[in-house]
Amino acid sequence: MRYERLAGYRTYDQPGYDTHGLPIEVATEKQLGVQKKSDIIEKIGVANFVNKCRELALTNASALTQNFKNMGVFMDWDKPYYTLDNTYISNSWAVVKKAYEMGLLYKGVHVLHWCPRCETTLADYEVSEYKDLEDPSIYVKFKIKGSSNKYLVIWTTTPWTIPANVFVMINKDYEYAEVQVNNEILIIAKDRVKDVMKDAEISDYKIIRTFKGEELLGVEYDHPLRDLVPAQAKADGYHKVVDAGENVTLTDGTGLVHSAPGHGDIDFEIGKKYGMPVLMFVNDQGIYTEDAGKYKGKAVRSVAEEIINDLKSKNALLHAGKIVHRYPVCWRCKSPLILRAIEQWFIGVSKLKQELLSEIDNVNWVPEWGKTRIGNMVREIRDWVISRQRFWGTPLPIWVCQKCNNVIVVGSKEELKKVAISEVPEDLHRPWIDDVKVKCNKCGGEAVRVPDVADVWFDSGVAFFASLGEDWETKWKEIGPVDLVLEGHDQLRGWFFSLLRAGVILLNKAPYKSVLVHGFMLDEQGREMHKSLGNYVEPSQVVTKHGRDVLRLWLLRNTTWEDAKFSWKSLELTKRDLNIIWNVYVFASTYMNLDNFDPTMYSFESIKPYLKPEDKWLLSRYYRMLKDVSESMKDYKVHELANKVTSFITEDISRFYLRLTRKRAWNEANDPDKIAMYYVLYQALKGSLILLSTITPFIAERIYQDFVVDNLDSVSMERIPEIKEEFINKEIEEAFDLAKEIAEAGLNARAKAEIKLRWPIKEAFVFLISEQDRRIIGTITDVLRSMLNSKEVKVEGIEGYKRFSKIKASPNRGSIGPDFKRLSSKVVSYIEENSEAVANDIINKGVHEAVIEGQPIQLKVNHVNIVEETQPGYVSARFSKGVIVINKEISKEEEEEGIIRDIVRRIQFMRKELSLNVNDYIDLSIKAPEERVSTIQKWLNYIKEETRAKQVVIGEVKGNLIQDWEIEDETYTIGVSKA
Repeated sequence: MRYERLAGYRTYDQPGYDTHGLPIEVATEKQLGVQKKSDIIEKIGVANFVNKCRELALTNASALTQNFKNMGVFMDWDKPYYTLDNTYISNSWAVVKKAYEMGLLYKGVHVLHWCPRCETTLADYEVSEYKDLEDPSIYVKFKIKGSSNKYLVIWTTTPWTIPANVFVMINKDYEYAEVQVNNEILIIAKDRVKDVMKDAEISDYKIIRTFKGEELLGVEYDHPLRDLVPAQAKADGYHKVVDAGENVTLTDGTGLVHSAPGHGDIDFEIGKKYGMPVLMFVNDQGIYTEDAGKYKGKAVRSVAEEIINDLKSKNALLHAGKIVHRYPVCWRCKSPLILRAIEQWFIGVSKLKQELLSEIDNVNWVPEWGKTRIGNMVREIRDWVISRQRFWGTPLPIWVCQKCNNVIVVGSKEELKKVAISEVPEDLHRPWIDDVKVKCNKCGGEAVRVPDVADVWFDSGVAFFASLGEDWETKWKEIGPVDLVLEGHDQLRGWFFSLLRAGVILLNKAPYKSVLVHGFMLDEQGREMHKSLGNYVEPSQVVTKHGRDVLRLWLLRNTTWEDAKFSWKSLELTKRDLNIIWNVYVFASTYMNLDNFDPTMYSFESIKPYLKPEDKWLLSRYYRMLKDVSESMKDYKVHELANKVTSFITEDISRFYLRLTRKRAWNEANDPDKIAMYYVLYQALKGSLILLSTITPFIAERIYQDFVVDNLDSVSMERIPEIKEEFINKEIEEAFDLAKEIAEAGLNARAKAEIKLRWPIKEAFVFLISEQDRRIIGTITDVLRSMLNSKEVKVEGIEGYKRFSKIKASPNRGSIGPDFKRLSSKVVSYIEENSEAVANDIINKGVHEAVIEGQPIQLKVNHVNIVEETQPGYVSARFSKGVIVINKEISKEEEEEGIIRDIVRRIQFMRKELSLNVNDYIDLSIKAPEERVSTIQKWLNYIKEETRAKQVVIGEVKGNLIQDWEIEDETYTIGVSKA
């Protein structure tokens, strides 16, 4: 949003808070000491509980607002929307009404995850948390009806579902086996026999025969617990084997699957196909009801051992063990979930699958894999269960006539007022909305609201329009669809999908244009952060230690859709970069202020004649950076913005341009050369600062107020500078890239010759392979001379290198044999005889072509070893496009200059030690070896200019800071005082 504002757009920046749902309820329950759901009704009172939930939500939202402000999140914090607002709730009802009008709203039975502690259902996308739990792992024998010793063997980790078993599923195309164990015949899938016998600790067994699963279809069996569970009478005649196709696998179990349609979604669907009854006698608290007979009143997950013992007593237990497996838990209270066939309100979004997939294609997904993931999810879409059996949420706007069961759905509070026969309260929450009665539009009877609240994801899914206030339709026409939504990659199943689903129902289109997916914060080892692991770091800790902008810069430079691995070291490195940026602006501001430079007095036209190659290079890099950032932000690649801007300031300006041009700023006179440098630097720094304000707004604002001459009230009121294509110069950028590569090779050559960079060399020869490279480097030879710190630089073609270096090639015998077989000895001889020609060709062209005994041969790098011998007095170093040769002999003049530069460097260090400002003058005294006194006197003016010394005394040393320095095995004593 900061970037879009700077780009001149009007941004709709209302923040919002998702305030309903079980997380708030669970937290409120803890505050009030609520142990179970019934306590809210019987002890606390629904009205009191709801008011406490509202209070907690608003308190948390207020605290979050302060945190967001503190981190520099720039939004209209005075006007947030809350999903608990009555206008928001009223608006949201429009989606339920539209679904009803489309024939998509219905009440039906499905098998769904259920939390016994919270006493409500969960949708598939809410089942996202798992724990490693230990459960029974049992093999059960179902005796085949009419047989004395033949059994179907099933495996389960949920013994509590055995009392609700109705049928057994197989895959008719699998091979099954009759396995004899003692006097019993066990039926198991052929491919699972070995593993089952191993699990059951049975070593003495025999496969009697194998057969196709089709033979088992219709086989009936006796339920082992029928006499203990009265409800099993409803399944008489249904206990049989049916085909479930690919729903039965051979990865675990026995290849026969125990099926309880009341407690398994696949079981439910297959059971519906074969007309099987649904046995479900578990209540909202996860406790068996009257129909469970012996197990009545017992919690389902606590009755496992009793059921296992009962199976054992009925000779129905083959083996009982334990298993540790990942088991789904409630994302709100962390209790283990169960599956139940229950009646709920649904919206039939499975009928909208094609529309949803079509709209996914119309959205810009960043990164692209976001589209693939949400698309895969939609292809497996199930109907949306929108009802929840709780208190703190958006009440479903569904009324049912008590007389004729007619369903009435209202689309807003205003619609409700028109049909209500009792007063509509200001607060639309439970319990007040529960008292509203509606007149039936069919029979005129009294309709009562269903007691459910909406899925909390319903609240988030309607945010795109419900947040716009009472006149949302008019506003949506003005600002919709939303330009961008962004969240973590988990929200592909959550918020992004909820918005899409609601948008297609209400508008028949996606409510957003672009989706940006971001990663999660992990620790340095890539683990999720948890207080229990001791690796959780509060953002406030980072802010206290390093400041807001360090945290922002570090995070925003991380590739947006990748997880960020937190480390204090990486923050230290980020802080170092931010310090470099700060120092760049301090340097520029200091020197520009010293010279009373006013950028408003000049223009590009006025300084154009005085631009040097390095100025043109910086302008090209600057406008290219602006262009690159503009392209990146079309796809909201914030990390590219952050990296490009910071890299431009730290690398292009600080580490290169300023080092190259610093002397121009030291010139006391206001000559055109310095003005041109100031003007270019100012424009680049001001434009970069505007972009930088999106990433590090606090430091950018501070710098802006101090640095920008023609400033507005805030950097946030600026505009991103216009991209001036005429200044983007590909050739000059290529020339400087080549110069940098040559300079790096020059450093390598100096290292070989043991010559410091501060010591000037007499001459450097640059030999380039390409004529194009020779031409472009010829346009910046002065710059190259400065970078190499050489008195003279000569650029030639690669053939000129022969004057300085003898190149030889010797055969690499390890590779010649396999490549050239019987000719290898001839090839070896050829290389030895034509050593220099072979070496030159391979260096210059990558290959040497020859004809040996009438056969064409191509000698390549791996066929030879190349040795270079540079003539005495010179040192060479290679780079990708050529080679550099430097004269390693230092004349008396170069030696003197090198020593003086070393002295100046020491003085500059002492200035820093004294915390002197860049514009402070000093008094300087130097005691030098006797033979160096004349050298210092010769370079006196240079020393004064470089160190801002008003006077230099040679001999007696005095000052606020006195230090001895070793320079080329000679001792120099230097004294510095502020003048």
